[in-house]
Amino acid sequence: MTTGGADAVRGAGVVVTGAAGGIGAALARRFAEQGARVVVNDLDPARVEPLAEEIGGIAVAGDASQIVEAARDALGGTVDIYCANAGLASPGDAFADEEVWAAAWDVNVMAHVRAARALLPEWLERGGGRFVTTASAAGLLTMIGAAPYSVTKHGAVAFAEWLSLTYRHRGIKVHAICPQGVRTDMLTAAGSAGELVLAPGAIEPDAVADALFDAMAADRFLVLPHPEVAGYYRARAEDPDRWMGNMNRLQQKWEATGP
Repeated sequence: MTTGGADAVRGAGVVVTGAAGGIGAALARRFAEQGARVVVNDLDPARVEPLAEEIGGIAVAGDASQIVEAARDALGGTVDIYCANAGLASPGDAFADEEVWAAAWDVNVMAHVRAARALLPEWLERGGGRFVTTASAAGLLTMIGAAPYSVTKHGAVAFAEWLSLTYRHRGIKVHAICPQGVRTDMLTAAGSAGELVLAPGAIEPDAVADALFDAMAADRFLVLPHPEVAGYYRARAEDPDRWMGNMNRLQQKWEATGP
């Protein structure tokens, strides 16, 4: 287990949304191991109370986009690191129901915007704070069979980029976690597309926590638990038509298997 970035979190007040399992639970455990005071969040209190007890943290249930004030109170008045980890997998194509698109947009993007609105005034006043977005490699590249997910994860990365370029000179640090497959319930929910594209290289949630702490130690915006994503991202930028052609062939392969 890497200890990179531990100095940045010892004694800090940390909030992790969507912490009931998977990446969120791994992040919460790692922050607690490194000496942070941790609030864990989920809509259902029964899903995070056992984790809070395990790590000596505090469970704050509720909508991830509305809990900053309650979390701040639970931490004694200050949130130092906010992990916007709650997310929806949202498979579907351009014909997905409006409600599916709206829910994906609300959870994967607007929850981050609302949290930032609540956090930034204090952070800017004291000249420091750290915002961690759990996005996805789909937010840098794309994902077949998941239009609402891909589009809104692009939005999550874009908002994190905007926060970083706007406020970094004022002490705000931002990280965007962009893994490919991670062995979580969300990977299972990705169905046959996930089986084809993500499952073969899937990693454990602890590896995502390792990558985040390494990025914090290096003061690096992009967190790539799958390092090969950097090459894919570069290839996409250098020759988008070739990239989309390759992805279309993957789409055809998936269609041939009967999604």
